[in-house]
Amino acid sequence: MSTVPRLTALDAVHRALGATMTDFAGWDMPLRYGSERDEHIAVRTKAGLFDLSHMGEITVTGPQAADFLNFSLVGNIGSVGVGRARYTMICAEDGGILDDLIVYRLGETEYMVVANASNAQVVLDALTARADGFDARVRDDRDAYALLAVQGPESPGILKSLTDADLDGLKYYAGLPGTVAGVPALIARTGYTGEDGFELFVAPGDAEKLWGALMEAGEPVGLVPAGLSCRDTLRLEAGMPLYGHELTAELTPFDAGLGRVVKFEKTSQADTFVGRAALAAAAERAETAPPRKLVGLIAEGRRIPRAGFSVVADGKVVGEVTSGAPSPTLGKPIAIAYVDAAHAAPGTEGVGVDIRGTHEPYEVVALPFYKRQK
Repeated sequence: MSTVPRLTALDAVHRALGATMTDFAGWDMPLRYGSERDEHIAVRTKAGLFDLSHMGEITVTGPQAADFLNFSLVGNIGSVGVGRARYTMICAEDGGILDDLIVYRLGETEYMVVANASNAQVVLDALTARADGFDARVRDDRDAYALLAVQGPESPGILKSLTDADLDGLKYYAGLPGTVAGVPALIARTGYTGEDGFELFVAPGDAEKLWGALMEAGEPVGLVPAGLSCRDTLRLEAGMPLYGHELTAELTPFDAGLGRVVKFEKTSQADTFVGRAALAAAAERAETAPPRKLVGLIAEGRRIPRAGFSVVADGKVVGEVTSGAPSPTLGKPIAIAYVDAAHAAPGTEGVGVDIRGTHEPYEVVALPFYKRQK
């Protein structure tokens, strides 16, 4: 297996901008272009432009595409209207989360499944294996798309200056085909920052042209290129889970506090889907003996918690940090952690994080840390 990182269609652009590059899920990706704090604040107050071409696109087509996806995923995909999207998950037979996904319904019998870069092959293999018996085709389209995201309060205005697509009518978690700066694109009102914004799926050969047009249109309102580092602090403030941190194959959606994405009642196949029995048992366990809960932690001091650090109370370990970083918006270190139910209520006192032997005090809060003003 090759250990040479894959390059996105925008690789030359990132290097020309002086980006600090990093290996992420086998891709050479921009971590930051300058100050990750400045990039973060720009997305919160103005706009940021991201290259997300490492994400994995898988197209599912055929007369039974909806039935197949209902069987393969935990959500009710058959009820997604054309032009809409849904957040969902793919689970193993034992209920463990293989990945969290966004599924776009592009047409009557055509869907696009977008997987995390680190799990794209796992998702592709699982879907391919589950397709037996369905009149549906699974196609690896990872090389067919580049993905750009413009996120932040100024993003609608920036995009409107480059397209005649009906952005005002485009709801959150919806997508429509259109042309942006002369480039054919699937324009989706989705994102991973907690801000309003758009994700633009385009042919790789069009990526540089579109990036340049967006940067030029956004310059007067403060658009900046933004890397993976601020993407992580933005999603952390917004309380959005990251696979490998808040979500793993050892956890079910119910363990992760995301049982709402599991739909036991579906529109096809007699409500049968992979992992159903295990997930029904997990739902019952969550009712009778609540698992650890996912909570937010805000530092009283300056020391930064990291994934894997223990959450402590009364001298005992009561949880574990899954993600932690300085919060540019709050001006304090924050963390997401799984914590025993007895210590998970917002305002619970006496909770700390063990940072190299010192129990640093933290405030327990409900997620998200940040919610944009509508």
